Amino acid sequence: FFSQHQKMNSQDADRQIKQMVNFILQEAQEKANEIRIKTEHDFNLEKQMLVHNAKLKIQDEYSRKEKEREINKRIARSAEICASRRTKMIARDELLQILIEDAKQQCAKVTADKARYKKLLKDLIVQGCIKLFETAVTIQCRAVDKKVVESVLSEAETEYQQTVKKEANVDTHVKLTIDAASTRELNANSSGGVVLVAHGGKIICDNTLDTRIMQVNYDLKPSIRQMLFPLMK
Repeated sequence: FFSQHQKMNSQDADRQIKQMVNFILQEAQEKANEIRIKTEHDFNLEKQMLVHNAKLKIQDEYSRKEKEREINKRIARSAEICASRRTKMIARDELLQILIEDAKQQCAKVTADKARYKKLLKDLIVQGCIKLFETAVTIQCRAVDKKVVESVLSEAETEYQQTVKKEANVDTHVKLTIDAASTRELNANSSGGVVLVAHGGKIICDNTLDTRIMQVNYDLKPSIRQMLFPLMK
């Protein structure tokens, strides 16, 4: 009986041990599954984060390059427009310069007509005197024009006095003389006209034809441009 009881205890013990081993193995397997599942979850989560961050980085890089491309495109377009405008402005200024040269050639025709040029010189002197409104004025001109200028001084003095009296009702007079210094003569290549000087050179009225042409060009430049280049901005 004792032997049989001992055998049964041994079998119970083996069964309990087996049950314990199975329990431990099951626990270990479940724990391993939990660890595997958590590891896979963490891995997938990390992978998704890496992929997401990589996508964001690619999108940011693409956006940056797209903006950079757009900026470069605008810069190139702006440079193109500026270059085109510069070319047009140069062409326009060249044409305006041609008009100025044409005007100088027309002045040369006037100076070649002695009677017409003589009257013009007198009118320029009278106009200069009215601007200066001085009693003593020295006239500078080209060497080739000195004799003609000298011949109209007396008439210019009289016309100046009459004009001031008529327009302003003021009695005045002016003494006109030619500057004898050859160093102060107008350039022989100039278009002609006169320079009026008072108070030892402190007051000057430039009534040369070149200056008048440039003044007219400046005053009428907007109108000239509109006539010649109506579509240019």
